[in-house]
Amino acid sequence: MTILILGGAGYIGSHTVYELIDRGEDVIVADNLQTGHIEAVHPKAEFYKGDIRDKSFLDEIFKKEKIDAVIHFAANSLVGESMTDPLKYYDNNLYGTMVLLKSMVENGIDKIVFSSTAAVYGEPENIPILEADRTEPTNTYGETKLSMEKMFKWVSGAHNLRYVSLRYFNACGAHVSGKIGEAHNPESHLIPIILQVPNGKRKEVCIFGDDYPTKDGTCVRDYIHVTDLAQAHILAVDYLMKGNSSDIFNLGNGVGFTVKEVIETARKVTGHPVPAVISPRRAGDPAQLIASSEKSKSVLGWKPQYADIEEIIATAWKWHKHHPDGFSK
Repeated sequence: MTILILGGAGYIGSHTVYELIDRGEDVIVADNLQTGHIEAVHPKAEFYKGDIRDKSFLDEIFKKEKIDAVIHFAANSLVGESMTDPLKYYDNNLYGTMVLLKSMVENGIDKIVFSSTAAVYGEPENIPILEADRTEPTNTYGETKLSMEKMFKWVSGAHNLRYVSLRYFNACGAHVSGKIGEAHNPESHLIPIILQVPNGKRKEVCIFGDDYPTKDGTCVRDYIHVTDLAQAHILAVDYLMKGNSSDIFNLGNGVGFTVKEVIETARKVTGHPVPAVISPRRAGDPAQLIASSEKSKSVLGWKPQYADIEEIIATAWKWHKHHPDGFSK
């Protein structure tokens, strides 16, 4: 089986490539390296540098390689930036996906797994969140991902293309080998930000709001290890290869941890005091986001291996301690 990974030099994409290659699959990676890192690409993967908004680039890959399915990670994903520069998100996320689908349809590629987000739900009505719950994004990022899902739906109906959309929230952790991990610039995810403190990259960590209706007043999130996410994408490809119909699945541990609990666990893992200061709430931050993954477990057969937050942070620390500047030499 040959899988094309769009955004395969990025955080979740690169971990998915590693898992696929460990399984003996052939992997083609396409990435414009805008936010991805060439060092994160597995040495056994075939690499093409280019942009999904460039149709001739995609056509070339589809004509040259015999692609069985596509996994699509190529998107901008910073919530704050999406609110100050929404057109960037419509251009890359939505227009890029439109060009991709056009190329897939013309080249007869009919299976795609799509990296979506729990941000499509906005402020949830129920906890845990179910796939059938209302989708009301509170930021441009979530809005573009929801629009991408709808694009897949309509193209699927018109051109017999089948897709799986995977909605997840807080990807975290790093490959157990310590070879690859999270490296964003700027960093916006809680765990790597916390780990910048013991790495001497920042003095303290900010807690945005401690007056939420949660057990300690700080936001609750569902943290999923990046390797568990990677495995879910591979199971989704298997699901499509077996001829199953298009569907949407949540991915989460079903367990929420508060910001204070995550910081306390990081103190334990690193042995560093990690000073924390309380700052005002950020606009658009829901109090709780916890996904129900019952559907992905029963239909895809997904079994997350990393449910323990201490184990997740330990894998992240193994990477960040040895790579304080990410992939920079």
